[in-house]
Amino acid sequence: MGFFGFLLLGLIAGAIAKLILPGKQGGGWIVTLLLGVVGAMLGGWLGGLLFNIDLGGFFDLRSWLLAIGGSLLVLLVYGLVFGRKSKKR
Repeated sequence: MGFFGFLLLGLIAGAIAKLILPGKQGGGWIVTLLLGVVGAMLGGWLGGLLFNIDLGGFFDLRSWLLAIGGSLLVLLVYGLVFGRKSKKR
């Protein structure tokens, strides 16, 4: 998969992860792209480590599932780190 295909996969995977997770996640399209690309990398790495599979082509279902799963994981961690802070009164 080429560089631009990987970016597009990351953007779409990040957007799908934002749609799946309940609540409001901060960040615009740039943050979604970064989270998606990091999530796709994490998903591919975990897929290779745990299941001995890797990111295939752009239209491979395993690539999408690993990228979306990794994006969900990254988005959850992002929400925990940069989530809403409650104001003390």
